[in-house]
Amino acid sequence: MRRSTLPSIALLLSLLALAGTAAAQQLTVSAAASLNQAFTALAPAFEAAHPGARLQFNFAASGMLLQQIARGAPVDVLATADAHTMNQAQAQGLVAAGQARAFASNSLVLVVPAASRLRPRTLADLAQPAYQRIAIGLPASVPVGRYTQSVLEAAGHWQAVQPKMIGAQNVRQALDYVARGEVDAGFVYATDAALLPDKVQVALRVATPQPVLYPVAPVWASAQPALARQFADWLLTPPAQAVLARHGFSAP
Repeated sequence: MRRSTLPSIALLLSLLALAGTAAAQQLTVSAAASLNQAFTALAPAFEAAHPGARLQFNFAASGMLLQQIARGAPVDVLATADAHTMNQAQAQGLVAAGQARAFASNSLVLVVPAASRLRPRTLADLAQPAYQRIAIGLPASVPVGRYTQSVLEAAGHWQAVQPKMIGAQNVRQALDYVARGEVDAGFVYATDAALLPDKVQVALRVATPQPVLYPVAPVWASAQPALARQFADWLLTPPAQAVLARHGFSAP
């Protein structure tokens, strides 16, 4: 009996060792909600170029991702939709100073439901009584909300629009509000608007005081620091940039 059990024990130990190796090569990437489709699409190419690596994504508003990491969430890489959130991560010691780099850019647009007869021609139109509900990401935690507030403040329209604001937890929620016709208009990224061309229409392309840049950095407490750096570096390679471009993102 003892002899017959030895191969089984050896096999079990081998399987456990393989499982441990596989788990050790899993990379958790917390990324801005607007990166969902693009990052999901580029994962196979990264995994193919790094045998044994497996990407696991956590998509949410950049501010929420920052809070999760600050509370100890096991994350290896952080990719945000603005430099402000990444600067906060650096200030809190959650990512190493000097390692954050922009890997993509986007643009802000104002969208309306596809069936709506309302078509604002300028931001000033949003102050009109016809526009009662406007979806805007919560500026405290959602980068698209901060970009929107900065634009409206610079144009002198924030005080008129703010009371009409329907706060969104992330840019995709703002998009959903518009797509379902629950608001009269909403501010999202151009890449998000392109996802639902049959449900939303772009009324205005909005110039922002600061460019909409996406920085990435390895998380200081990463369990896979080398692989985390490799993923951050890989986002700037031609294969990754090609995938991002197909999803509407521009080079930084």
